[in-house]
Amino acid sequence: MREGEKKTLTDGHEGLRVLKILAAAEKSIALTASAGIPSNSSEVFIHETACVDEGVSIGNGTKVWHFSHILKGSSIGQRCVIGQNVVIGPEVEIGNRCKVQNNVSLYKGIRLEDEIFCGPSCVFTNVYNPRAFIERKHEFLPTLVKRGATIGANATIICGVTIGRYAMIGAGAVVKKDVPDYAVVTGVPAKQIGWACQCGVTLKFVHDLANCSYCGNQYKREANSLTIIREENDR
Repeated sequence: MREGEKKTLTDGHEGLRVLKILAAAEKSIALTASAGIPSNSSEVFIHETACVDEGVSIGNGTKVWHFSHILKGSSIGQRCVIGQNVVIGPEVEIGNRCKVQNNVSLYKGIRLEDEIFCGPSCVFTNVYNPRAFIERKHEFLPTLVKRGATIGANATIICGVTIGRYAMIGAGAVVKKDVPDYAVVTGVPAKQIGWACQCGVTLKFVHDLANCSYCGNQYKREANSLTIIREENDR
């Protein structure tokens, strides 16, 4: 350097660029660790590889696992389990005690009530007729999944439908229309094949009445609807 014969490998400008990158990385880590989590939510678990944007609400007892991303404006209730590689948001509402298994994406327009089970790799859409070259964010259709419903692995839920309370969506089904409370649907497109109890057991009927063999709940069937008339387990 004294003789001026050799050029240095790094100079002051390069050092400044490195410092800027380190500072940005430190800021990102700090935001990921704390963004959107209320200061009193000590029971929330966020895996170190997960990313939580600012403006997110997560209830106590909820766990967010590996490589998942919770986008801004989303709300997750208490005692939920968010599996690996899950994307939620922006502005998605999830109730209490829900389980979202690995590789599920919940986009804007989707709402899950309490106690919903989303099986591994199930799919929700939010645009009915997407094109890569046409922007249709203003055409998002809302999808509602009501309390206690189960969505099987690899099922696809087309946007704009409502899935009823305690409905059971079979693995691999493609749901294109509303599903009644307690209905069991399977196939492509999904069709109703029966009824399920709140506990998940398929019901067997005698003269439009069914007693669950597992929990003892009793139901009455009328046309295309089911009504619970005796509930053994107080929820």
